[in-house]
Amino acid sequence: MSIVKVKTKGQVTLPSAIREKIGLNIGDLLLAKVEQGNIVLSPQTLVDRHIAESMEQIRQGQFYGPFDTAEEMTASLRQNGKRSKKTSKRTPRK
Repeated sequence: MSIVKVKTKGQVTLPSAIREKIGLNIGDLLLAKVEQGNIVLSPQTLVDRHIAESMEQIRQGQFYGPFDTAEEMTASLRQNGKRSKKTSKRTPRK
């Protein structure tokens, strides 16, 4: 167990032994929450955030499928790709 000091802007330095033990690297994300009066930091990955964003899009109905075959998926991609091309504001090349 280590004692750490809270610095300006609420910054805390985690001891290297703790960082190494859980494989925490510079730039990694931590989920901070309070549980029973204690601060708990849990390592998170960007995948977690992307999964949360994807789940929200699914709840809002912003998805295509499910598809029974790869051909159905390809046809859907082509259909929806044509829609996005029509709304493109690109200027033609000269």
